[in-house]
Amino acid sequence: MVKDTDWEGVIAQLDRVAAKGKKMVWCVVGAGNGGIAMAGHLGIIGFPVQMYNRTDEHLNAIRWYGGIDIEGVVTGFGSVRLASANIGEALEGADVIMIVTPSTAHYNLAALMAPFLKDGQIVVLNPGRTGGALEFRAELQRQKCKARVVVVEAQTFVYASRMITRNRAHIFSIKNGVPVSALPSFLTPVVLKVIDLAFPQFIAGSNVLATSLENIGAVFHPALTLLNAGWIESTGGDFEYYLQGISPSVARVLQAIDDERLALARALGIRTVSAREWLYLTYDSAGDDLCTAIRSTIAYAGIKAPRSIDHRYIWEDVPMSLVPMASIAANYGIETPAINLIIDLANLMLGQDYRANGRTVRSLGIEGMSVEELHRLVTEG
Repeated sequence: MVKDTDWEGVIAQLDRVAAKGKKMVWCVVGAGNGGIAMAGHLGIIGFPVQMYNRTDEHLNAIRWYGGIDIEGVVTGFGSVRLASANIGEALEGADVIMIVTPSTAHYNLAALMAPFLKDGQIVVLNPGRTGGALEFRAELQRQKCKARVVVVEAQTFVYASRMITRNRAHIFSIKNGVPVSALPSFLTPVVLKVIDLAFPQFIAGSNVLATSLENIGAVFHPALTLLNAGWIESTGGDFEYYLQGISPSVARVLQAIDDERLALARALGIRTVSAREWLYLTYDSAGDDLCTAIRSTIAYAGIKAPRSIDHRYIWEDVPMSLVPMASIAANYGIETPAINLIIDLANLMLGQDYRANGRTVRSLGIEGMSVEELHRLVTEG
């Protein structure tokens, strides 16, 4: 990984990448719902696009047709010049690497990519969930990666999209503003200059602590899924997930989780909005409490519950969001009983140990750091 003394060289390299304009090469890692939407959109814009996916057969249609058809708010055919299950081949020559996979894959991807990364490449986690950039950076260091790369974390995914076939996707919407932060954060303006040509929707986040703790899915998804487990398993998820799944008692649990998230943010000196305020800002929701605010959210109408509780709302959001929140909080002496309760419930109901498999201060590389040391890491490197 890059040394503190090398940042001037990194900035100069990123300036050269920005000057390439639409000759800038993008590599999209992941060929699922989000990955093919992003790769197709980048191709439509006119960028050279390369793709990686670990399951080679999922790339066959893209290779056969030479790209991806996109419909919805974006329409057209996006060329993909390379689609490969060989990570070294896919990363070769890429200026920006967009990782669009479940966050459970980030750790392994860092180890897989480490030998092939080159100076000046930008790696963006779409999104990072909680602690994604810190974990990715720490694993690159453990792998003794020498490349001067910049790891970036998006607060959420820029698209609402769905894969129709292996080379066709529907983009329902593109978010107006998605906070992103580089690690360290003083590089964020330089990174934005590079990626703005493709994604003007990306805006500067304060730092990766902020993007990690603005993870509202951690508040909503695990508890809402587990507390509706009986209904989900009886109906196969045939009910309105948010509008019918929420109730005053369920909302009290979500509110307790959100209160603990906000307490952690305050302890770390991070300013963030509550889940209720986020609903107001994002969806023009209304209501004096979280239950009423969720029920008033028109955008949630028609969204069905998962068909099973064995869903990414549990196997991704618990180990990659709630577990790191609890671990970071414990590192600084902050109690999180509601978050811990949901982790324990997920472990019991799914027969897993998400604490053992999830992100912790150790895997993030911040164990034992003071708040001041942590801030120095995320702002200065």
